[in-house]
Amino acid sequence: MPLSFAPLVVSLVLADKIRKYARVNSLQQWEKPLKYALVFSVFLISTEAVLSAYSITKWIWHVYLIAMIAFSLKQKELRTLRMFVLAFVPFEIVSLITDLAEVINVDFFSANETYFKNAMSLTYIWMVAILFSQNRQFKVAEKERIKRQQEDELNKAIAIRKVELEGLVAERTAELTLQKEELELTLDELRSTQSQLIQAEKMASLGELTAGIAHEIQNPLNFVNNFSEVSKELLDEMMAELDKGNSNDAKEIASDIIQNLEKINHHGKRADAIVKGMLQHSRSSSGQKEPTDVNALADEFLRLAYHGLRAKDKSFNATLKTDLDANIGIIKVIPQDIGRVILNLLTNAFYAVNEKKKLNIAGYEPLVSIRTKRQENKVEIDVSDNGNGIPQKVIDKIFQPFFTTKPTGEGTGLGLSLSYDIIVKGHSGELRVETHEGEGTVFHIKLPINA
Repeated sequence: MPLSFAPLVVSLVLADKIRKYARVNSLQQWEKPLKYALVFSVFLISTEAVLSAYSITKWIWHVYLIAMIAFSLKQKELRTLRMFVLAFVPFEIVSLITDLAEVINVDFFSANETYFKNAMSLTYIWMVAILFSQNRQFKVAEKERIKRQQEDELNKAIAIRKVELEGLVAERTAELTLQKEELELTLDELRSTQSQLIQAEKMASLGELTAGIAHEIQNPLNFVNNFSEVSKELLDEMMAELDKGNSNDAKEIASDIIQNLEKINHHGKRADAIVKGMLQHSRSSSGQKEPTDVNALADEFLRLAYHGLRAKDKSFNATLKTDLDANIGIIKVIPQDIGRVILNLLTNAFYAVNEKKKLNIAGYEPLVSIRTKRQENKVEIDVSDNGNGIPQKVIDKIFQPFFTTKPTGEGTGLGLSLSYDIIVKGHSGELRVETHEGEGTVFHIKLPINA
């Protein structure tokens, strides 16, 4: 490169660097002027290349370069470029002094030309060194700028995404709240329906016992009626004896009347106990455990269930077997609930033996038994029958709600499910089944005594 081109190229480098800096840092107000400056630098180089008129273009270049340096140092937006611009100052000063010396005093310039050239060389070295250092700093700064820009873009993207997610979360929360409210409403309806079904199941089982209840009440009422009639006759006889003055005979008759009244009272209480038991069975459970005679409960419901089935099918007969452990005594349970479980299991047992009886198997005799046994801190209640048993393929489903092996219309599928909940959840006990197809079924109940 000819020496005359060097200063012009320097101005081109400065103009290009400042323009790029302005573009990168979005200094749009300087974009157009700096573009013109760059074009002017190219124009000076082109003019020198064509006309070789460095003696003229150098003065234009000095003015242009001084203006560029002054402009760059004056603008606050370009303060980051200050060190880069200052690298051109020594070059411009030495270059300007050299050109002035050459014009003003040629002899002086010629005598000291070597010094001027050395000074120019030093300014070139200074400029290149500064530019190299600044270039490295610019690269580091550019990386930092790009990093910050990426971080800003990432933060903006995160902020936008956060707003979108918050909107989605709010929308989803509203949906979940609505679903929760709908589920709570559905749950309330299910609970209401469950309560109705449980009450319906209780009333259905009570309906099954109606005939048995009538049969059980009829016996004490017959005794009450009979002893009342006999007592009336004895009173008539006593009055006759008193009229005759036979006080001894009258006292004997009075003694017989007293015995009859005691029997009337006993059977009246018996009928009252049956009615109270059924009323208690029909009511909703209080959930309170009470001292209860489990043996009396088992014996009572065995006879009620049997006579209830007999009332519907006069041809049905079965052997009833009880094995009640007298050592059980009184234990604390919820009597309505335990009575309901025993009744359900006995009703199922009588249904099973009756269905098998209909098969007209030679030598078959229906047998339903209930057994109680005290073992350490537990009471066992076993209800067994010699019916057809439960098929193994459905044995795992029998305690599920609404599952039944009975034909449609003959069972709700709630009896065993409710019984399981009463024993396991309500009394912390156990309810399990043991069955053999064609031979029979045993339901085992275990109740903790101190629960």
